[in-house]
Amino acid sequence: MSDFEDNLKILRNEIDDIDSQLVALLAKRLAVTTKVGALKSLEGVPIFAPEREAALISKRREQAQEAGLSGDLIEDVLRRLMRDSYISQDASGYQCINPDCKKVVVVGGKGQLGGVFVDLFKRSGYQVAILEQDDWPNSDVILADASLVIVAVPIRLTSQVINHLNNLPADCILADFTSVKESPLYEMMKVHSGPVVGLHPMFGPDVTGLIKQTIIVCDGRDESQYQWLLKQFQVWGAKIYQVAAHEHDQAMSMVQVMRHFSTIAYGYHLMAEGADIENLVNMSSPIYRLELIMVGRLFAQNPILYSDIIFANPENITMMKRFAYRFLELLEDVEMGDKDAFVTMFKQVSHWFGDYANDFLAESKTMLLKANELKKH
Repeated sequence: MSDFEDNLKILRNEIDDIDSQLVALLAKRLAVTTKVGALKSLEGVPIFAPEREAALISKRREQAQEAGLSGDLIEDVLRRLMRDSYISQDASGYQCINPDCKKVVVVGGKGQLGGVFVDLFKRSGYQVAILEQDDWPNSDVILADASLVIVAVPIRLTSQVINHLNNLPADCILADFTSVKESPLYEMMKVHSGPVVGLHPMFGPDVTGLIKQTIIVCDGRDESQYQWLLKQFQVWGAKIYQVAAHEHDQAMSMVQVMRHFSTIAYGYHLMAEGADIENLVNMSSPIYRLELIMVGRLFAQNPILYSDIIFANPENITMMKRFAYRFLELLEDVEMGDKDAFVTMFKQVSHWFGDYANDFLAESKTMLLKANELKKH
C-alpha cells in the first residue's frame, strides 16, 4: 500500500470517528427535544416557537462564520434537525385547551383530512365521534351533546351536509374545512343560530402534524366562543391566518384554482404532445425538475379533489379566461417578434413583485439544491 493510500485511510478513519460522534450527539439532542415536547404539551405551549427558531439559527450562523464554516451549511443542517425534532415533539400528546368540551363530532372523519383532526383531538384528550353517510339515521344521538361539529366532506357535498345540521345544541360551534368560504359560512349561519366559523386547512391529508402548517380562519358568528379552538390549533403547531370570507375566496381563485388548472393543462399538454418523461427528467435543470415534480405530484392524487376545487365557484371561470387572454397576448408578442414589448412587460411585473422577487430567488436556491440532491441516478 502506498503512502497516499495509508494517509487517506488514516484521514478517512478520522472522518468516520467524527461522524460517529455526530450521530451520538444527534441522538442526545433528540432525547432532549422529546423532553421539550412533553413539557410544552403539559403547559399547553405551542410546539413551534418562530422567535426561538429564528434566534437559534442566527446565533449558530454567526458562530459558524467565526469558525470558518459556511453559515448556509449550518442553517441547512439545523433546519433539518429542527424538522425532525418537531416530529419527535409531535409524537406526544397535547394539552386539552377546553376540558369543558363535551364532544367533538367530525362529519367525514374517516376521510383523509378529517382523520388528521380526529387523531389530533383524541391525542388532546377530547371525546371524538365520527359521522359518516351510513350514520345519518342515528345522527340525532351523535350530535345531541356536541360542543363542536366540523364538516370535513368534499366541496360538492358540503351544502347538503350543512343543511342536515339544523338541530345542534345552541352553544355548539359549527365549522367547515372546505376551500371556499362565503357559501359554506352563509349556509352554516342559516341553519345554526350558535357560534359559526369557516376554516380552511392549507395542507393536504399527507401531513404528519400541523407544525408550521397554516389554517385560514373566516369569522362567522360569536367569535369569542371559538377562540379556544383556534388556540388548540396553535398548540398543535399551526399558524392562524384570519381573513374575511370574500377575500379568502378571491385569493384562492389565484392561489389554488388558477394554479391547479394551469398545472393540469400543462400535464395534459405534455401527454398530448407524446413527451418522453424519462428524457425530460434526464435533461432537466434543477428548476425544471422541480416543476415536473409538482406536475407529477398533482396527477398522483385524486382527480375528484381537484375537480371539486376548480368547479366549486363559477366565478373562477372569468378569472381563468383572463389568464388565458394574457397568455395569448404574450404569445402574440412572440409571434410578432416584438421582443421590446415582452421585455417591457417583464420589467413591469418585476417592479410589481418588488422585494419579494429577490426574496423568492434566495428561497428557491435552497429548494433547487435539494431537488438536485434528490435526483435519481
